[in-house]
Amino acid sequence: MQAFLQAVFNGQHINEKNFFLMAGPCVVEGEEVVMKTAEQVVKICEKLKIPYIFKSSYRKANRTRLDSFTGIGDENALKLLAKVKATFNVPVVTDIHAANEAAMAAEYVDVLQIPAFLCRQTDILIAAAETGKIVNVKKGQFLSPEAMQFAVDKLRQSGNEQIILTDRGATFGYHDLIVDYRAIPTMQQMDVPVVLDCTHSLQQPNQTSGVTGGNPAMIETIARAGIAVGADGLFIETHPNPAQAKSDGANMLRLDLLEGLLDKLVRLKEVVNTL
Repeated sequence: MQAFLQAVFNGQHINEKNFFLMAGPCVVEGEEVVMKTAEQVVKICEKLKIPYIFKSSYRKANRTRLDSFTGIGDENALKLLAKVKATFNVPVVTDIHAANEAAMAAEYVDVLQIPAFLCRQTDILIAAAETGKIVNVKKGQFLSPEAMQFAVDKLRQSGNEQIILTDRGATFGYHDLIVDYRAIPTMQQMDVPVVLDCTHSLQQPNQTSGVTGGNPAMIETIARAGIAVGADGLFIETHPNPAQAKSDGANMLRLDLLEGLLDKLVRLKEVVNTL
């Protein structure tokens, strides 16, 4: 595990040979969901000694329909993320959507995430890098893994070496994504930790209803394969009741299923480490 990740997990009782986890509800939709999810995932990760970063978007900017839920207000949401950090002593990651959001979000969180559709936006990458925070860049569904070298270069040339890359599938036709597991070792050659997003990889976008679909029954399959090929971390969106979630409910993992899944993945990682 790279030094900057070891530093951000300082204070957690972890196994440094384990994968790390980014997990939480898709968007900050209220205090009850955020705090309940964080509390439960923290307990699971402490039990399994998984390094943990709480994830939730303070606002959703990429919505198909104008009437889709986008958030509870930037300041309110960011303050809730800061409350998670203070209450549970875990780092927090959230998305930014424009260059002028970087400094604002950096006041509250430890990791700034660049959404996949924005991974080539130079001004956003520079602004995120200049905050000095860890920057997690999601690989665009439209890019080869090799092309992510340019995003890495932009961050490094802007003075930031604290970089994570996350794969979330590649466009396959109009309504589906596929995961090319070659992307994980390919991007690891850029000397960055690589995460596999096990939930967004199963999205089914561009539905005629204007609401993105998903296939959460395949989350375990995606996650197992990611660990088998050596992913450094996993990204899993989870919610106490995905059917009532205000964003991406169709592909989130139900919170009460998370521990069983992670227990299997930890045991699989132990086997992978012996090979």
